[in-house]
Amino acid sequence: MIRFDQVTFRYADRPILDDASFTVPEGEFCLLVGATGAGKSTLLKSVNGLVPHFTGGTMSGEITVAGRPVRGSTPADLADVVGYVAQDPLAGFVTDDVELELAYTAEQLGIAPAAMRKRVTEIVDLLGLAEVRDRTLAALSSGQRQRVAIGAALVAGPRALVLDEPTSALDPGAADEVLSALHRLVHDLGVTVLLAEHRLERVVQYADSALLLEGGEVRAGDTGRILADSPVAPPVVHLGKLADWPGPPVTIRQARREAGGLRERLAGLAPAERGGPSAGPALLVAEAVTVDYPGVHAVDGIDLEARRGERIALMGRNGSGKSSLLWALQGTGKRSGGAVAIEGADPGGLKPVRRRTLAGLVPAEPADLLYADTVAAECEAADRDGGASAGACAKILADLAEGIGADTHPRDLSEGQRLALALAVTLTAAPPLLLLDEPTRGLDYPGKAALARRLRGLAEAGHCVAVATHDVEFVAEFADRVVILSDGQVVADGPAREIVSASPMFAPQVEKILPGWLTVAEVAAALGGADGGR
Repeated sequence: MIRFDQVTFRYADRPILDDASFTVPEGEFCLLVGATGAGKSTLLKSVNGLVPHFTGGTMSGEITVAGRPVRGSTPADLADVVGYVAQDPLAGFVTDDVELELAYTAEQLGIAPAAMRKRVTEIVDLLGLAEVRDRTLAALSSGQRQRVAIGAALVAGPRALVLDEPTSALDPGAADEVLSALHRLVHDLGVTVLLAEHRLERVVQYADSALLLEGGEVRAGDTGRILADSPVAPPVVHLGKLADWPGPPVTIRQARREAGGLRERLAGLAPAERGGPSAGPALLVAEAVTVDYPGVHAVDGIDLEARRGERIALMGRNGSGKSSLLWALQGTGKRSGGAVAIEGADPGGLKPVRRRTLAGLVPAEPADLLYADTVAAECEAADRDGGASAGACAKILADLAEGIGADTHPRDLSEGQRLALALAVTLTAAPPLLLLDEPTRGLDYPGKAALARRLRGLAEAGHCVAVATHDVEFVAEFADRVVILSDGQVVADGPAREIVSASPMFAPQVEKILPGWLTVAEVAAALGGADGGR
């Protein structure tokens, strides 16, 4: 269905694909794997002609979809054979209503009104969108928007569907809804799905095969064999390697069948205790915090205390109030009621210069904090705004990430580098309370592990770090305390191990296989001690 034959592509002097040749068969669910910055988005966009038609660059070789050549065709020319869904569905919507958005592509292709209504109705039923068919797109949850974006791509009747990180902004439940819908497309309609996703633990159970993109080369094969050799792989694969399981297994079900011997080796052992808050008075005290928007009760009377040294994960479904709570605590966001005190001061009543010395917030889009033309200019502005000595921000950035050129434009940085720069800008004012909103979007497993180490270091240095996230594997690496929100209220608050172990939705892979253990590193440390380092 999708065929690459000796495809080479480069931006200026930067090679992305190097003589790539592979085939994705018809009716296959294929997972594209690779480290951050490997070129996965470029490969996906080349399937329907977005690369190089709308990006520039030099391409050679041949790409065909359903036997039709991609070179010389625009995305519009190929809309009836390949649909493309980008990372951010909102950025691709062109109307305000669900039904209009679903019908838009059909209108552009000149499909007759009767056939158009039939197709839209079929897609609504297939993707479970009946209850939101008459709503505005702004009123939908993130998972519903993602399904609408998929539906809009399917209206043209493509035989292949290409998706770039479709679950990156979704909670585990919404992600399962989207992936289940894709699974039905493959098995019920024979649609070929090619999907890239950093949160591999969510996707591998659905994949029939995988592609590994590394150093410009593409290797195709069985999902297990590809992930066994990949620089990025879900925790279950690393656990299988540690325990020397055959395969290794790539799903929880497969791993549980192999885990009997490992459970026996761990009997009587316990994970090392995680750090906790420092003694003394609370750094943050929030009482009855309420945030209301027109028609939405986002935060409903939340009480929360936090101390220096704590590493807190705020979790919950999309729309549970996590981001609204972070902004209300930081003082920039709306607060309809209640009180917030950080070291005794209400940040909402302070000027920005003073507020940033109490609480710093890195938003879900780190680029929203970056407005200068170079990294050096961002650092210089942070030094001035934070009242820090010259070079303070640049030093923090160098500690967080290596190899970032001072003259580089912030928009040209990778996701991880932009996050590091935004974090350095925020830390320059030395706020004791650090808040981050979905910081792992766009990061692969090594990137997330590095971020967890950095945030643990900040907590050990006396900061209180609170992260709002849907990433259960990151929470397993980072948090010592988990607060779960639902409908704007706190429904669970306690030690990370206790809270996530009691929640099937928020439990990491290792805990589902070995109850009581959260990460592969914990298991390795326990086995190393028990086996004398063997």
